[in-house]
Amino acid sequence: MAFEDDYLDVLQNVEAAIVGVYRTRPELVDYDVDVVLAALVKGYQAEQRQREKPALRLTELRQELYDAVGAMCEWRLGRTEFIDPKTDQPMPGPPQLTIDEILACLKRIRTSVKRWTKDGGRQGYLTFIDKFIV
Repeated sequence: MAFEDDYLDVLQNVEAAIVGVYRTRPELVDYDVDVVLAALVKGYQAEQRQREKPALRLTELRQELYDAVGAMCEWRLGRTEFIDPKTDQPMPGPPQLTIDEILACLKRIRTSVKRWTKDGGRQGYLTFIDKFIV
């Protein structure tokens, strides 16, 4: 089975967080996404090595994206809850992932960002994934 098949739900969750920011902030470009994903990868790698996460210098837009994608990763790691806005109750979480699994997913998405940017320009990746996220 392909990596994408094994982690499709995780990839979709992370990409939904990306698209959520893109739809409210259309000035977002693929490079911003790549910078944020790289920062998250470095942060989780530092955590694995029991080191301090690197200091971040992100623009307001990139910080917004970092917060959204980071929250999704933390939820998939089983560290946070999402509250159902209709019931105000915690939503049941998916199976907990390891940091290695989150890192693999973030790296896979970075590969996709690079591919679709090359094929479609500054927002090639964002335009591509926007079609698939409801």
